[in-house]
Amino acid sequence: MSAEHSHSTAPPLSIEGARELVRGAGLRGTPARLAVVQCLTTSLRPLTHAEVSEKLADRGFDQSTIYRCLMELSEAGVLTRLDLGDSIRRYERVSSDVHAGPEHPHFMCVDCGSISCLVDYRFRLSPSQNDASPVGEITEVLVKGHCRECLAGTP
Repeated sequence: MSAEHSHSTAPPLSIEGARELVRGAGLRGTPARLAVVQCLTTSLRPLTHAEVSEKLADRGFDQSTIYRCLMELSEAGVLTRLDLGDSIRRYERVSSDVHAGPEHPHFMCVDCGSISCLVDYRFRLSPSQNDASPVGEITEVLVKGHCRECLAGTP
């Protein structure tokens, strides 16, 4: 399952839309914050700090500025920080679609490490026994397996 083919391209977010989103979270709409939000809005998959920095390098933002923006935006609830157990933090924009819910599952290839959003998939967890007590609130689902490219031998 390719990260690039996991779902259709998200429409770009206008600068005014990004500003409204950031200000709505109680933050100033600085150029760096707006650029980070726009970058993650159009991404087909969660991105690492290094990937966001690389995508925004031509805009003149240094890596520490991008890192601070990622931290501030995730603390404010504009972005979600994903810790998928591989010691790499990834970020994605929180969905604004109330029907999609705030979270969606992710697929991680155990061979190449690629991450894909599974926005077009539904998962239902139900107890095998009717009287089983809930384990708590599930906030994230991660499915691991082998992506198409690795199965085909072309990672």
